[in-house]
Amino acid sequence: MSIYLGLDSSTQGLKAEIIDVAKGEVIFSKGINFGKDLPEYRCSDGFLENGDPLVKHADPLVWAAALDLLFSQMQQAGAPLSEVAGISGSGQQHGSVYLNDDFASVLAKLDPAKHLPVQIVPALSRMTSPIWMDSSTVLECEELEEEFGERLREETGSPAIARFTGPQIRKFWKDDPVGYENTATIHLVSSFLCSVLCGQSAPIDYGDGAGMNLLNLQTLKWDAEICEFTAPGLAAKLPSAAASNTIAGNLSAYFTKYGFKEGTPVAVWSGDNPNSLVGTGASGQGTAVISLGTSDTFFAAMQAPVTDPDGCGHVFGNPGGGFMSLICFTNGSLAREKVRDMCQVDWNFFDNEACKLTPPGNSGNMLLPYFTSETTPPIFVPKVVYKGSDDFVNGKADAGTMIRAILESQALSMRLHSSWIGEDFTRIRITGGASQCGDFRQILADVFQASIEQITVTDSAGLGAAMRAANAVAGISFADLGSAFAGTLAVTEPNPANAAVYDRALQEFKEFEANADVD
Repeated sequence: MSIYLGLDSSTQGLKAEIIDVAKGEVIFSKGINFGKDLPEYRCSDGFLENGDPLVKHADPLVWAAALDLLFSQMQQAGAPLSEVAGISGSGQQHGSVYLNDDFASVLAKLDPAKHLPVQIVPALSRMTSPIWMDSSTVLECEELEEEFGERLREETGSPAIARFTGPQIRKFWKDDPVGYENTATIHLVSSFLCSVLCGQSAPIDYGDGAGMNLLNLQTLKWDAEICEFTAPGLAAKLPSAAASNTIAGNLSAYFTKYGFKEGTPVAVWSGDNPNSLVGTGASGQGTAVISLGTSDTFFAAMQAPVTDPDGCGHVFGNPGGGFMSLICFTNGSLAREKVRDMCQVDWNFFDNEACKLTPPGNSGNMLLPYFTSETTPPIFVPKVVYKGSDDFVNGKADAGTMIRAILESQALSMRLHSSWIGEDFTRIRITGGASQCGDFRQILADVFQASIEQITVTDSAGLGAAMRAANAVAGISFADLGSAFAGTLAVTEPNPANAAVYDRALQEFKEFEANADVD
């Protein structure tokens, strides 16, 4: 009883991680890509084409089809599915699935002789699902903000956000009141897939539920007033909210055809960010995580739901108990790649050589790298802004200066926009592609004056889901699971001599960002 399965339904694919707790090892990994492996659902980049660039919807049937395909391939590859003692999962946050009164009966009588999408399609009251990339609900966000003001941020953990589920539901009700009326249940991606696995409607866990602008973090219940304003009768259409260690049900007999044992416990799924908190070994207090990817994220456990007064950061539920903060910086690896291309250098020079040519603080040269619209701070029009020497501002700086500028500016932005959390982190775990950059690790260590731990984890959401299954089913602590599975590759210590340099740079960057012309 030591083998657990974690599933990660991300924007572009579905992955599986099987862990053996007794060995402390990931013993099987497998993934499929929606565009490559399921092209018939027309979600090559994770969403359907639409004439409106603000609209980003997916076909929810692709997620069900992915379960069938992934499990079939795992079975063929000899994955030990019959030994799995528990299952949980991770879903891309904020996406929603709309279901009619037939959903419960469809799940209860799934036929192993038929594929899941064919059986689930009659239960859909809406044929597409808005996902986290959708930004078509600006008007609905304004309406929610006008109605509830600061209460929305203080009690749900975030101001009204276009990609969040509440504004998306409000837009659906306004645009298609008949479709909304015919909707009996609204699930998140995570709770929808959990429901399919256990053959009955599953709860929404606090971690993912907090990304909806609907869950009151003080009561951990759906806020009746906010729900009713969002759409009439909404609270009755939402599954119950539950703690992340809740067993949602037992595995449906449908999945025994892949070699699973019928009745295998299924723990409620959560969102990708709460799962990543667990998967990086940071669900306890005192440790922050920086994930360096297409977008960079900064997240950490927190005891009380302290909220960002600027509205950039968010508060979600922590599967380990309490809450977690999350801040997203849209211009992550995209901005680093742009600067590398501008400098016409290879990644080895970018990662390990460039910053040796320039001093910490970069002689005051810094930039705002808004190569695309930015989440933190909210910038809607792409624009790159330079501050410093004439050569730097006029685009004549050497490669070392340019590269140090992007890395220091990103690190300073992370420190500036995480200050609302109210904790000086002395230990930060770092993951993602740019964690390989030794110079960036040193800059982050010096800017935060914290130990930077480069960790071994590559798929933190899938691993976190498997760890959550082990915690929910067998009661294994997250501390023990983190020690076993979230190892450290290298530690970069801060240079105390650079603390004052970056304290001054932080104040300069704060003023630069506040006064920059980015309209």
